[in-house]
Amino acid sequence: MGEARNLMMSTDAIGADDLPDIVDVVMEMGRPDEGPSPPPPVLDPRETSLPTHLEKLADRARDYVEAASSANTRRAYAADWKHFCAWCRRQSFDPSPPDPQTVGLYITAQASGSGRDKKAVATIERRLSSLTWNYTQRGQSLDRKDRHIATVLAGIRNTHATPPRQKEAVLRDDLIAMLETLDRGTLRGLRDRAMLLLGFTGGLRRSEIVGLDLGRDQTEDGRGWVEVLDKGVLVTLRGKSGWREVEIGRGSSDATCPIVALETWVSFARIAHGPLFRRVTGQGKTVGVDRLNDQEVARLVKRTALAAGVRADLSESERGQRFSGHSLRAGLASSAEVDERYVQKQLGHASAEMTRRYQRRRDRFRVNLTKASGL
Repeated sequence: MGEARNLMMSTDAIGADDLPDIVDVVMEMGRPDEGPSPPPPVLDPRETSLPTHLEKLADRARDYVEAASSANTRRAYAADWKHFCAWCRRQSFDPSPPDPQTVGLYITAQASGSGRDKKAVATIERRLSSLTWNYTQRGQSLDRKDRHIATVLAGIRNTHATPPRQKEAVLRDDLIAMLETLDRGTLRGLRDRAMLLLGFTGGLRRSEIVGLDLGRDQTEDGRGWVEVLDKGVLVTLRGKSGWREVEIGRGSSDATCPIVALETWVSFARIAHGPLFRRVTGQGKTVGVDRLNDQEVARLVKRTALAAGVRADLSESERGQRFSGHSLRAGLASSAEVDERYVQKQLGHASAEMTRRYQRRRDRFRVNLTKASGL
């Protein structure tokens, strides 16, 4: 009974919060000097010695815990742990139990390498968070405040930290040019138009775009759904802090209206239930049943931005690095000429400060306080 009660306590501690993609973590944390919070420990029924009648319950609890973090996050944490263990073997160190001095030497090696072996501060911080998480899974605790870690990390930040490289914002004219590169006569073109317009006008993350279902409670892996109303679309999303609603109004022209694009895609794709954005197969003539991977949104933004000649003043390699799925959120924040609090609500930010980080206008000196002061 004691073990069963411990299991119940563990499952009660599992939150329903949706940990964002690892790419989005640095953007959304607001304080990049703190790595992403480690998700709760994974329950393994094989290690709990539970009675037979509770094994299924333990399996279900494990499923719930895994659902608390994204697949991208779990893959990144697993890769970081593998990297750390390989480094320990080369140095004849034992990775367990956690030794702050060993970890301090590890992050020093990451910061002091040369070429591709030298890692950015953000990468080092993420790997440190990965180690904390992985040790937690093993019932062990890594003290990040130990001087062998905290002092070394502070020195790494002071020596190597650089301003964050923000993704380029897709502005209104950029988006229209990108839409023109898509073939409206194909299912893939109709789908991609709907994704770009819905992602831009909703200020959605790439995981939120592909996580949408056509209706409520239609799939287990769905992260939200859409509801078409007279004046627009109501998007309901499951985020880090619970459920939130995003209102997307109809556009002034059918050619750029996200609702028209969405309805056209659903109609021609003959989607009646389940994932909203799916793979198009069979030489672009068949709509599959599988949900798109969120990486497809990043590839779509990058591909259409290059094809449309957005930021043609940069080299092709530079342009390829500047655009991603995040460019749509930054584009809405930078393009919408409305009160800041409305943009903050649309993007789901807890603070106006975070919203301002997304407002990346090229005309930086649009407001000239020097002249406004009379000088």
